[in-house]
Amino acid sequence: MDTIKDFLRPEIIWFLTGLVLLILEFALPGLIIAFFGVGAWIVALVCLITDIGINTQLIIFIICSVLSLLCLRKWLKGIFLGHTGSKQNLKENLDEFVGQKAVVKEKIVPKAGGKVEFHGTNWLAQADEEIAEGVMVQIISKDNITLKVKSL
Repeated sequence: MDTIKDFLRPEIIWFLTGLVLLILEFALPGLIIAFFGVGAWIVALVCLITDIGINTQLIIFIICSVLSLLCLRKWLKGIFLGHTGSKQNLKENLDEFVGQKAVVKEKIVPKAGGKVEFHGTNWLAQADEEIAEGVMVQIISKDNITLKVKSL
């Protein structure tokens, strides 16, 4: 019976709660739950040092979790996920396609279009001329998910 009382000490409960929250962070994306796990560990540390009531524990948990979330999330997200720009460089994306070769998978008709295979993926394609299936084409432009092509 004494082992159960030892297990139900506040510092152990807060530590285990923090551990569960940190493990949940791996299952649920977003880098939010981890800060509540850290907040629970801070409360566990405070409970280990001093004897405080449940209301004070909850206040410390909420304050530490929210403050760490607001102050550290953006910085940690940059470390773990990498920094990304807010805008794409459209010229860079266009250069990846223009001049490359693709194979016609569905006959391309000038007004209706067709399909080509480029880097293992089928793309919608348009051309100014009719192009038969199996013909090698060159990509001259890209508009969203449609490639403008010409026969070689």
